[in-house]
Parts: sequence; C-alpha cells; structure tokens
Amino acid sequence: MLLPASESLAELARLADTAGLVVAGQTVQALRRVHPATFVGAGKVEQIRALADEQQADVAIFDDPLSPAQQRNLEKGCKRKVIDRSALILDIFAQRARSLEGKMQVELAQLQYLLPRLTRQWTHLSRLGGGVGTRGPGETQLEVDRRRVRERIAQLRRRLRDVERTRGLHRHERSTVPFPTLALVGYTNSGKSTLMNTLTRAGVLVEDRLFATLDPTIRKL
Repeated sequence: MLLPASESLAELARLADTAGLVVAGQTVQALRRVHPATFVGAGKVEQIRALADEQQADVAIFDDPLSPAQQRNLEKGCKRKVIDRSALILDIFAQRARSLEGKMQVELAQLQYLLPRLTRQWTHLSRLGGGVGTRGPGETQLEVDRRRVRERIAQLRRRLRDVERTRGLHRHERSTVPFPTLALVGYTNSGKSTLMNTLTRAGVLVEDRLFATLDPTIRKL
C-alpha cells in the first residue's frame, strides 16, 4: 500500500529522528518519470542543494530507493552525502540491534547494500603490489575492498546458518512442551513492547520511536 506523500515524509522524518538526525527541511517533486541519472530533475537537484546550503544540512535523505549511480550523481549535484530510506533504516538497525544474530543480520544487509556502491569512484584507488593474500600484481584497493566485502558476506551467511540451526533446535524443544505459543506481531511503534511488558513484565525497552526494539523477546505468560 502506497502512503500519500505527506504521510510518507512524516514517517521519514520520524525515522531520521530515531537515527539521531534533526530534519532541517523537506521538498517534494511530482514526477511523470524517474530520471535515470539523478531520480529527480536537474532543477530539483539544484533546489535541494540550495535548501541544504541555506539550512546547513549535512545529508539529504530521499524517501525512494536510489540506484548506486543515482546516489553518486546526486552527491555530486548536491555537494553532500545522499542516502535513501533503506540506508537510513539500516543505520537505525545497526544502532538498535542487541543480540549477536541481530548484529550479524544487520551487518550482512549493510554489506549487501554497500557492495554495488563500490565503484571506480571509490576513495581508495592506490595500486597494490602482488603477494600473498592478493589476486595478483596491480590489484587496486577497490578490488581488495570488493573481495573483502564478498568474503565477509560469505562468512556472515555461514554463521547465520549455524545460528538458525541452533534456533531450530530450541524451537523444537519448545514445541514439545504442552503449552500454547503466542506471538505478538505488528508494524513498528504499534505498541508490541508495551503490550509485552503489560502481559509478562518483560522489561522490554519502550520508546515512542520507530524501530526502538529489534530483537525478539520470549517470556512465559
């Protein structure tokens, strides 16, 4: 379901607040088509840059997903860091994840988001000599970074599979207990933690923020 622009921007502002940012301004453009290079039109890019300069904003957050190329071009045009809603949410997850599994899941998602954004405009482009641990003579820092990111992604996936197997064993053990299992599910900031605390005195963190709690909690009722 698509939210009206005003509601979607209001939620984006709340996400920014959760991430520790202060919203300095907003702007909207009705598009007949998405511009392949910058998502919005050239005039809107200039307007965003002028608004950000006026408000001394450090980052511009787009409510829609941006391709790696669009993000790079917008950062050139706006002269500042540009992120989209997905990157903002991942940043919140990184701040809020507490369990080992949650932290690994967030890191995996961040690396998968980062990998296609490592391009030849990456800041590290020094040449490295060949040797043990490199692909060969003349490997660029960009290639090293890409390889290390892929290796870390593979490592995280292996570790998460191990965690999933362990969790499956625990789930099976709980299923043998002759008591029903209930789950509280709902949209972020809909009151799940408050209800959990009311029912079980779980002591789960309660804040009027989006994604205040991420990790699942199990309690006896």
